[in-house]
Amino acid sequence: MNEFIAPIIDSLNNLLYGSVLIYLLVGGGIFFTVRTRFFQFRRFGLAIKIMMGSRVTADKSQISPFQAFCTSLAARIGTGNMAGVAVAIYLGGAGAIFWMWVIALLGMATSLAENVLAQIYKTNNGDGTFRGGPAYYIEKALGQRWLGITFSVALIIAFGFAFNSVQANSIAAAFSGYGIEPAVVGIALAVGSALIIFGGIRSVSKVAELIVPVMALGYLTTAIIVVLMNITELPAVFSLIFRSAFGFESAAGGAIGAAVVNGVKRGLFSNEAGMGSSPNAAAAAHSTHPVNQGLMGILGVFLDTMVVCTATAAIILMSGMHESGLTGIELTQAALSSQVGSWGGHLVALAILLFAFTSIIANYYYGESNLRFINDSKGVLITYRIAVLAMVVWGSTGSLPTVWSFADVSMGIMALINMVAICVLSNIVIQVLKDYDEQLDNGMTPIFNRSKFPFLNKTMDKNVWQEHNNGSTTDSESIDVKPAFIAD
Repeated sequence: MNEFIAPIIDSLNNLLYGSVLIYLLVGGGIFFTVRTRFFQFRRFGLAIKIMMGSRVTADKSQISPFQAFCTSLAARIGTGNMAGVAVAIYLGGAGAIFWMWVIALLGMATSLAENVLAQIYKTNNGDGTFRGGPAYYIEKALGQRWLGITFSVALIIAFGFAFNSVQANSIAAAFSGYGIEPAVVGIALAVGSALIIFGGIRSVSKVAELIVPVMALGYLTTAIIVVLMNITELPAVFSLIFRSAFGFESAAGGAIGAAVVNGVKRGLFSNEAGMGSSPNAAAAAHSTHPVNQGLMGILGVFLDTMVVCTATAAIILMSGMHESGLTGIELTQAALSSQVGSWGGHLVALAILLFAFTSIIANYYYGESNLRFINDSKGVLITYRIAVLAMVVWGSTGSLPTVWSFADVSMGIMALINMVAICVLSNIVIQVLKDYDEQLDNGMTPIFNRSKFPFLNKTMDKNVWQEHNNGSTTDSESIDVKPAFIAD
């Protein structure tokens, strides 16, 4: 059976990732960068300011923008930030890092758009929290529930089950050198995860808020130490990156083509911009304007690729181990150990534990939000939680090449659906951004008033964004924005 299915899955992956998705995601990044007038650069400083000031809300039962931001980072920052970057350098040379940077800068605009839509079309859980994401805005704004369900099923398969198995497998592999049996690791992970996921989004966001800043800062500090130890080599490393990026330095896969393809792939599938995953966390936040959480999306992509992935690249390139023939996590471990001694390997193992564990709980929540979109039943939700924990245990002991390939197909379907949806809904994004810009330019703190947008007012849930809705608007204030395919 596996011999029959595997070639089909591989063919689908080659089609999706070899052409369709790269063009769609890169093109989407350029499209939103231009249409938003380079919003990710114009408002980058504001994004940092809002992130720093959004740790608490007036109501303690609500999910703060910072907590939602950390939840999205928990899913974004995983073992791929260490192993995946090493593979990109191995196959594409140092120049792959340059193209990772390029795709991240473009992807920041895509993440802005999908997070804004997730906030607009979120659903009120009735307990002070919200949920939402692509499935929700596909149904409400486009009127295509079947397509939203298709997206949700793909996400549950990819994030709820497959990726969590892979994350558990990575943790078990990292600790196998310490004589700990994979089954023991899997059971421990399942128990730890259960203590969090049965508490829902509140528990997930609180744990993410505690762990994510610590793990990211710790890893970044390690990279800075390596750079300072080799500070005289810094100009040569930058020179290597740029020469390799434009084909003036050889790479295993063949000059500039290898650098571009591997850098773009690593960037796209590390920061997840356009994939439709991070909006599920963004929708949970209690905010005063949808664009505030869109700004968090910009920062999420920046921190994932420009900071964490770059930190891994610095460790590898500064060490000179990129020419050792090693790849994957072994390359990252060897590079760090060569710089700081044997404890570098222990540090990588700890980083894998933290990165992968937080990914498990955040991935779980993405699946929960989409399961509730399909069927908001307590019994179904409990069954899903048990299934996730079972997959964590199984993943720690199994061999997962087919599972990983199947997950790639599911995530490809997600990205395909989401990118088409946000492009069709781009008019809404642009008008809401314009409203935000105008309030800022007038010296105001941006507040979202749904009554200013008749189409949104009709298609949004009735019990969201009511705090600042005055219930009336003049014709001059009205912004009758609609998706691109709806005629006036």
